Amino acid sequence: MCLSIPKMVVECEGEGDFAWVERDGKRERINMMLLGTQPVGTWVLTQLGLAKETIEPEQLVLIEEALTALAASLDGDYDAGQYFQDLQRP
Repeated sequence: MCLSIPKMVVECEGEGDFAWVERDGKRERINMMLLGTQPVGTWVLTQLGLAKETIEPEQLVLIEEALTALAASLDGDYDAGQYFQDLQRP
């Protein structure tokens, strides 16, 4: 299983088949053939060097929360009450 990770487009290359994206200060060249050229500042979900879809700011917040919870869980620091407030029962 592979996770799709959100990254921000920072530079388009050539005819739009490739773009440079960044996350946490790391820069990567990815294939944009499924999405075509995207404006700088667009967030895309990437997997294995390929942009799969664009994401809206609301989606980005939920994905970042899930990735933070996953990291906390792997560190042995997971508290279910701290994450996924939208899934909590009243």
